[in-house]
Amino acid sequence: MKFGLRLRGGLLATLIMFGAPVVAPVGAVFVSSSALAQTIQSISVQGNRRVEVETIRSYFKPGPGGRLDQGAIDDGLKALIETGLFQDVRINRGPGGQIIVSVVENPVIGRIAFEGNKKIKDEQLTAEVQSKARGTFSRAMVQSDTLRIAEIYRRSGRYDVRVTPEIIEQPNNRVDLIFTIEEGAKTGVKSIEFVGNNAFSSYRLRDVIKTRESNLLSFLASGDIYDPDRVEADRDLIRRFYLKHGFADVQVVAALTEYDPEKKGFNVTFKIEEGAQYRVGAVDFRSSIPNFDPSSLRGYSRVSVGSLYNVESVEKSVEEMQIEASRRGYAFAVVRPGGDRNFEAHTVSVVFNVDEGPRTYIERINLRGNTRTRDYVIRREFDISEGDAYNRALVDRAERRLKNLDYFKSVKITTEPGSSSDRVILIVDMEEKSTGDFSISGGYSTTDGALAEVSISERNLLGRGLFAKASVTYGQYARGYSLSFVEPYLLDYRVALGLDLYQRQQLANSYISYGTKTLGFSPRLGFSLREDLALQLRYSIYQQEITLPYYLANCNNNLGTSAFNPSPAFAAVNGIDLSSTNGLGCYSDGEASLPVRKELANGKTLTSALGYTLTYNTLDNNKNPTDGLLIDFRQDFAGVGGDVSYLKTVADGKYYAPLVSDIVGIVRLQGGILTKINDDLRMLDHFQMGPNLVRGFAPNGIGPRDLNPFGTQDALGGTKYWGASLELQMPFWFLPKEVGLKGAVYADAGGLYDYKGPTSWTATNEVNVPGCIPSTINPTSTGTCTGLVYDDSKVVRTSVGVGLIWQSPFGPLRFDYAVPLTKGKYDRTQEFRFGGGTTF
Repeated sequence: MKFGLRLRGGLLATLIMFGAPVVAPVGAVFVSSSALAQTIQSISVQGNRRVEVETIRSYFKPGPGGRLDQGAIDDGLKALIETGLFQDVRINRGPGGQIIVSVVENPVIGRIAFEGNKKIKDEQLTAEVQSKARGTFSRAMVQSDTLRIAEIYRRSGRYDVRVTPEIIEQPNNRVDLIFTIEEGAKTGVKSIEFVGNNAFSSYRLRDVIKTRESNLLSFLASGDIYDPDRVEADRDLIRRFYLKHGFADVQVVAALTEYDPEKKGFNVTFKIEEGAQYRVGAVDFRSSIPNFDPSSLRGYSRVSVGSLYNVESVEKSVEEMQIEASRRGYAFAVVRPGGDRNFEAHTVSVVFNVDEGPRTYIERINLRGNTRTRDYVIRREFDISEGDAYNRALVDRAERRLKNLDYFKSVKITTEPGSSSDRVILIVDMEEKSTGDFSISGGYSTTDGALAEVSISERNLLGRGLFAKASVTYGQYARGYSLSFVEPYLLDYRVALGLDLYQRQQLANSYISYGTKTLGFSPRLGFSLREDLALQLRYSIYQQEITLPYYLANCNNNLGTSAFNPSPAFAAVNGIDLSSTNGLGCYSDGEASLPVRKELANGKTLTSALGYTLTYNTLDNNKNPTDGLLIDFRQDFAGVGGDVSYLKTVADGKYYAPLVSDIVGIVRLQGGILTKINDDLRMLDHFQMGPNLVRGFAPNGIGPRDLNPFGTQDALGGTKYWGASLELQMPFWFLPKEVGLKGAVYADAGGLYDYKGPTSWTATNEVNVPGCIPSTINPTSTGTCTGLVYDDSKVVRTSVGVGLIWQSPFGPLRFDYAVPLTKGKYDRTQEFRFGGGTTF
């Protein structure tokens, strides 16, 4: 008992909900047409409580002469029924020619409640149903709400849902409406099959679509939930995928879904007719516009002779050409692609036709659905405005930009006729989504150890399109915080301004004997030169210092102290040349390398640098690429003030290519040069390399190294490096695609060399300089710290290995086992490497 007397499943409830007709005019007494044709003095109303008499009378419209004929009575009766305010409406004739309208009003809904719903909250269901508290009760509306609730559950993958509406009668013609819900188990997609696919495996096509098969980890995602709209969208994704790879005749003829009662899930089958694969036979340009040279658009074509016919490349070419024609003053020019197939040679001759389009202007741009995002944030993504010539290519570009903002669940731009035949109205329909993120990230790697991060970010701050993020990191060897802010449209130009403030602390670990503290600030400007080309300009200013445990910098060179005089046996075991110890106790507990101790003596160092990055990106997917090229070229010039000066140049290129049987080949080339400008180079400014260059080596495990046998033998870094890698990534075909596991085999090669940092320095008071000690290998005169002996051989390091890549629900994880084939004499190896993390 929830609100009072509840009629559950009884005859009365059944009659009230579905048994009794909405209107019961049968048996009503109607006067004859001739009688009704007489003048009616009044219309009498009976049974009304809330609805005013005059309101009911207003539904009956007398004809000429104030007469009500049978048609007017019928129309009034229908109108009253359609209001939904009444359970029953009857019309009878009273004395004196009166028309008596007897009504039984629908009850008023006191409360609406939901029982049994655990997966969907009351608030969401309340917003979806049409019946409202304090509104009029309607059987038809309740039935519609029942179906709507069931549909909401089906959209969330619960097709076994049952919804039962129940009524509790209350005094004063009021009722409480209760929807009892049996949610049932989640109904997922148990299998996805493809029929007719010969060019691409089913495993590859499953990566194209959004629908996923149910598996043990499905509870962490929703892709396995059966959604007919998503399945229909998958048909288009498959078709677009084939068109991108040259199959101009492809048809996805059907997407069949069948419920399997034994598996309690759906089997989805896509039927495909691939057709032949075509290449581009010829590319031609034609124009019907006087004085317009179509061949001048050749540079904007992304279609080349001999390449696979790619519909996406054709569409992008059309967009670029049409925009360029508009820039040249041909505002109404329309570029239409045409194709002539050669079925025997399997080629397509592509023709770009430039014609004069209809002279249509944009009257208005109406925005709908942006309750939070400011109008100007949306309008600035358009390169056209009210009054401009209508250009479909620019409209399509604006729609794509709005989708890429990631502020909206959906964006659709349509047109409506304007106030005249040459005017159109653009309608931008949007559905906003949450743009704030709070995350707790955790991970572990063999380099940084255990690591945790707490961050909060907002992609659409205050609805103004601003990005802001704050994060705190705390780990075993790495700690710090960062604050970031991005204004994507600086001064209303398509230029992104970014500001970063950060503090990082790297602790000493098994790979480096020293720690570093860095506090920095970096503003940057980003420009999109083309869709595949971006430029970033930046300025960086940061303060850096080295920290060392006391015992690694505690030598004071006082010959009066007790010296470390190892025994011959100790010296023999540890490879110590007794003639080199010079009778000093400096290395009895180890000592950091000379460049490290010099940095410690120098204290805090300020670096001020200008830099830029040029990025070329044609990847098909930034997160999980299988095709395309990514090139980064970076340069940083330090010496705009500060304590150091150098020019650092770095290039990194990755090329992805799909091979056979879903195998993806990856070729990576990288290199860098550090050039001295005025001041001497610091060790901290050198490149430090390890598994980021050649896998199978420890962090800081490659390149020049201090050879002092009594010290920590720190890696010194180099001013030049190069690297090359060849990798093959392949799926595990025997595992479901949704598991996200794939393997890798690779071969790496590279080198780091040419150390140009400090090898000595002069101290005015040697005793008071922390860590200033004469070398035990090449001792010199008192007062000068010298004698760094290091290995800087130009050995090519190579390795081969295997990897396991898991796109897990906990974040991307990678395990690598690599075996070095060639290495330097003093390099340090690390055959196993693991890294990963998550956000939850």
